[in-house]
Amino acid sequence: MLPAQQAEDLILSLVKPLDAQQDSEMVNLLAASGRILAEAVTSQLDFPHWDNSAMDGYAVRFADVKTCSAESPAELQVIEEIPAGYMPQKTVQAGQAARILTGSMMPTGADTVVIQEVTKREGDRLSIFSAPQPQEFVRHRAAFYKAGTPLMPTGLTLSAPEIAVLAAAQCTQVKVYRRPRVAILSTGSELVEPDQPLQPGQIVDSNQYALAALVAQSGAEPILLGIVPDQPEELKGAIAHAISTADLVLSSGGVSVGDYDYVDRILADLGAQIHIRAVAVRPGKPLTVATFQRNENSAPDVFPILYFGLPGNPVSALVSFWRFVQPALRKLSGHPNGWQPLFVEGRSLHPLKSDGKRESYIWGQLHLVNGTYEFHLAGGSHSSGNLINLAQTNALAVVPVGQKLISVGEPIQIMQVAPLR
Repeated sequence: MLPAQQAEDLILSLVKPLDAQQDSEMVNLLAASGRILAEAVTSQLDFPHWDNSAMDGYAVRFADVKTCSAESPAELQVIEEIPAGYMPQKTVQAGQAARILTGSMMPTGADTVVIQEVTKREGDRLSIFSAPQPQEFVRHRAAFYKAGTPLMPTGLTLSAPEIAVLAAAQCTQVKVYRRPRVAILSTGSELVEPDQPLQPGQIVDSNQYALAALVAQSGAEPILLGIVPDQPEELKGAIAHAISTADLVLSSGGVSVGDYDYVDRILADLGAQIHIRAVAVRPGKPLTVATFQRNENSAPDVFPILYFGLPGNPVSALVSFWRFVQPALRKLSGHPNGWQPLFVEGRSLHPLKSDGKRESYIWGQLHLVNGTYEFHLAGGSHSSGNLINLAQTNALAVVPVGQKLISVGEPIQIMQVAPLR
């Protein structure tokens, strides 16, 4: 059995990211949310596009107002009104000013904006009672971004702020990595679909749906291949089909040492290289990780197909995904870094127990309270077959190998698997 960290390191070493040239596509901005840039973006526009006002007020020459005060106001002539979206038509000369609104283009000749609160206007005559700073309230062209320089790097995940910038930069199409294709199948003759009548001894297949949700949340494309009974030939055909259609394959069940656990043998028959057969974690000890070359003539830099044989117990399958599959998916998808699970240090509000033989993951709720992460143990049984109390949790507390008890308040490592509630 490999320790968890060694297993993670090995898995990540097997992953080669999608190719930015061969595995990318152009999408419009409405389809870009959550996608990862496959090439750097530049714009031909400066930001701001031109000198503009940061406030409502008057565009003036600083030389005309630098010594004014309440006792000795500057007296200027207003020669133009400049609303937003309007190109100024006149040049501000000595003794002149232009009415200007926030975001409006600065007129030629003016270099400073005086806010309207320190002025008084009567017709075209303007009195200014407080001297501004030089170039005050002027946003200069290209102060935020200069045209032709890098705007966004390869590997950036696009969310609302990035899409807003792209729209403002008139980049209406962007090159992104395609979504990795992930085939998902559940093994076991005892399984039935959720919409089928449940007979004695049967189990409803929840793994396929949970894994599909996790795959989609990770930005990949789930391909559901259904339930495969414990028949070696049927299972072999299903796995062969999966590896022919996907970049990564997830199966659940069939990887332990039971009489009907055929997955490892079938993988070997199909030419897989098996790298991991078990990991020293609880829940989730049975874990098969294998790779398939795409074809016999694949170049060394062509990424292999990854196969994860997850445990059949529902909690074990999800814990295995969070701990080992999700980092692999992040790297495969084109993220340049940050593949590893998110661990934070906190304290538990309950005692946490383990047998000490394997690294144990115990589920519950993580909260940030006055700057400290607090872990609330989920109530009920912490069995790998009990899905019920896994719902509404967002974290896994880690009990290290060799430790049987973590007392209330002791520092612990906590893996965050969902947003804080």
